[in-house]
Amino acid sequence: MVSTHIPRLVIAAPASGSGKTTVATGLMRAFADAGLAVSPHKVGPDYIDPGYHTLATGRPGRNLDAYMCGPERVEPLFLHGAAGCDLAVVEGVMGLFDGASGQGELASTAHVAKLLRAPVVLVVDASSQSRSVAALVHGFASWDPEVRVAGVILNKVGSDRHEHLLREALEESGVPVLGALRRVPTAHTPSRHLGLVPVAERSAEALDAVAAQAAQVRAGCDLEGLLALARSAPALTAKAWDPAHWAGSPGPRPGGGRPVVAVAGGAAFTFSYAEHAELLTAAGAEVVPFDPLRDEELPAGTAALVIGGGFPEVYAPELSANEPLREAVSGLAAAGAPVAAECAGLLYLCRSLDGKPMCGVLPADARMSGRLTLGYREAVAIADTPLAAAGTRVRGHEFHRTVVDPGAGPSPAWGFTHPERRVEGFVRGGVHASYLHVHWAGAPGTAQRFVAGAVGAAGALRA
Repeated sequence: MVSTHIPRLVIAAPASGSGKTTVATGLMRAFADAGLAVSPHKVGPDYIDPGYHTLATGRPGRNLDAYMCGPERVEPLFLHGAAGCDLAVVEGVMGLFDGASGQGELASTAHVAKLLRAPVVLVVDASSQSRSVAALVHGFASWDPEVRVAGVILNKVGSDRHEHLLREALEESGVPVLGALRRVPTAHTPSRHLGLVPVAERSAEALDAVAAQAAQVRAGCDLEGLLALARSAPALTAKAWDPAHWAGSPGPRPGGGRPVVAVAGGAAFTFSYAEHAELLTAAGAEVVPFDPLRDEELPAGTAALVIGGGFPEVYAPELSANEPLREAVSGLAAAGAPVAAECAGLLYLCRSLDGKPMCGVLPADARMSGRLTLGYREAVAIADTPLAAAGTRVRGHEFHRTVVDPGAGPSPAWGFTHPERRVEGFVRGGVHASYLHVHWAGAPGTAQRFVAGAVGAAGALRA
């Protein structure tokens, strides 16, 4: 049996808005500045927070999602990401015990903490309370005996007197106070309609924000106590996740070489899971990034295209103005090459987005709406696509404030089976476009199937 000891902490909170991201990112940067190799992780499907984690640590921010990837893969994926590190910091999601709707603890921060056997540090917004903080912390610490709430960080403390009252109240709780942070506006990270503004859109300001968060944490937290707590976590015994194992052996390639899979990036397309590129590479592809805001051509030799999530609605005029690239994407799709488009990618492939011309691959028009669509989904593939054979069942996540008004023609991509029954997305030729985000580490065979399609397309495009 493999035994791996990685010091680790889960940063949780009673509710969203308590300051988890500020504390987690600040801790990551503070420990990295102290010379530790820090592995950053985020519970749930969030794409934006891991970008700040990457900035703080210099390592890819990785998600731990027990719903999309399955509870059995949480520990292996954690070990894969944290290999060779001195410390892992895991930022939670929502409140500590909030999981997939109607499914108990599944995919909650508490669930992931139990799967990792990691101590939990509770970040409490203390701005409107004093002695009551003890009752709140006692409740969270005693709710589930399998969850080890081993420390508290008090956030938004108003004064020395306020801090004294809070610490005094917590003395008999049995949960030590490991930090007290004052209100510091410079550590604030701006938000938008889907959460924090991504790092790629504000790189200079994001660096300043992360540095401010680290300074705040260094000034107010017991870093030695937190590190000692992290080192108290027991050894893990699972085998680390291996992309080569899950991607499968690369098949034969007519003409040799690795097919080029172009992956959209830049400020408009910031949503991606680190494991996707690793799986594509392991399956035999050459993964080449490009920026639809700046590049007027697809990478040389492109045989398949991945366009993930992001904020194309913010950059619709600029994306529309890049007509040469829009034509190249349309031409690649018309040639039958595999195209995987999720959420933002779906919008980009439409005829228009908020009235601005897009790629025109799909007979549909997209627009902003005032309604937020958010939640986990269970789905089944309706037709054979470059990502899945008909009948394949997946778990994914929707998160958008746009709607698509479809025209006639394409088949839907998915039939949703839970929590509601409906069809969604588009399949047209080699194009699979949908609002559904799927973590490929939880959908074995996806990368291998996609790269196999790229191999075939590369041969056809050369002919």
